[in-house]
Amino acid sequence: MLYIVGLGLGNERDITLNGLDAVHKCHRVYIEAYTSLLSFGISSDGLSKLEKVYGKAITVADREMVEEKADGILADASELDVAFLVVGDPFGATTHTDLVVRAKKMGIEVKVIHNASVMNAIGICGLQLYRYGETVSIPFFTDTWRPDSFYEKIKRNIDMGLHTLCLLDIQVKEPDLELLCRGKKCYLPPRYMTINTAIRQLLEIVQNHGDSVYTPESKCVGAARLGSDDQMVIAGSMKQLLEFDFGEPLHCLIIPGKTHHIEDEMLDFYSLR
Repeated sequence: MLYIVGLGLGNERDITLNGLDAVHKCHRVYIEAYTSLLSFGISSDGLSKLEKVYGKAITVADREMVEEKADGILADASELDVAFLVVGDPFGATTHTDLVVRAKKMGIEVKVIHNASVMNAIGICGLQLYRYGETVSIPFFTDTWRPDSFYEKIKRNIDMGLHTLCLLDIQVKEPDLELLCRGKKCYLPPRYMTINTAIRQLLEIVQNHGDSVYTPESKCVGAARLGSDDQMVIAGSMKQLLEFDFGEPLHCLIIPGKTHHIEDEMLDFYSLR
């Protein structure tokens, strides 16, 4: 059996009772460590917290293991009970869907145990979940790569009066291409996009397109560390949020569409004065 267990968003205690029961019965436990992160990270100290609470040794499954060496995890699951722990909800990233598909094709029984994710926790800002359009992911710009395909999705959402949840780039264990070209396998330090960076990029894109889907005066909502004790939700214009310090990752950004008066009342509690 392969158990795919959502851990929620905050810390090691956000796992559900069903999830903890599954972990206890498993012979091997892996934790995915690159599509998101818990509040304390997956350092040696953070891992020991998980192992202490869950009562199991845990193997960190980085991007390379999950995307290139998942056969080993699945081979274990074909003979033993294996838990694959995912921050948030198991289906918050396409990687985990791929793992389920591969397991089922191999005849491995799969049990998914859900938990909170950014996709529902974002409801704390007061914008109603059923009024969201397509979610977009915003990648880091580089000197030579400045993608904007997500802009059309934002525009479409706004044209329909729908809100847009923008998930911001996470780069963990990214190879240093310069050193790789020299035959050295080395990884860059982790990077987590801030709300400030996302807004700068969004304003650059709309300026390049020469239209006014949104402007520096457009109201947005920035959210940081959702599900944690120190979560932060701040509403204000893009220009205001651009200067605001949201602190540690993870961050996300919401671009509201047409709002209901109840939504406006909720947003007012979070608004910068």
